[in-house]
Amino acid sequence: MLTKHTFVNNQIRAKEVRLIDEAGKQVGLLPLEEALSLAKSKGLDLIQVTEKVDPPVCKLGNYGKFLYQQGKKERKAGQQKASRLKEVRLTFGISTHDMETRAKQAKLFLGRGDTVRIVMRLRGREKAMGTFAREKAEKFLEIVRALIPITIDREPKMEPAGLSLIITKK
Repeated sequence: MLTKHTFVNNQIRAKEVRLIDEAGKQVGLLPLEEALSLAKSKGLDLIQVTEKVDPPVCKLGNYGKFLYQQGKKERKAGQQKASRLKEVRLTFGISTHDMETRAKQAKLFLGRGDTVRIVMRLRGREKAMGTFAREKAEKFLEIVRALIPITIDREPKMEPAGLSLIITKK
């Protein structure tokens, strides 16, 4: 769970520490023995927050609670991963019902926080009918907007393989 080891109480090796009390106020520079006795008198642990500075920063607090808070931060950071790019494919001659089904799938992806790329593959003579393909894409966007509020990250763009656009949830 925790990637680095946190030094507590007698594990701290420094001779002098910069102390922060349980309320978050800076007490100042204290010898390690004095900081340990202060922690013991209050019934708390002396937790080394950072060792990157000299003298290291230590905080008075409950070590179990500190570990719980650190784990919570790590789990929250893990949940905030980059959104994935999902793709919904449409065809040139897609029916309205099929479009609604694909819109529901796009809604599911957007609801999970993913980015959705909508791709309409155009083959042969379909490539010459770009305006019709754009109209189909706009109709699809209207259906998706009725299901979930969206923002268009990339406007419908003609590419060699067809038409594509990217949407995200508002």
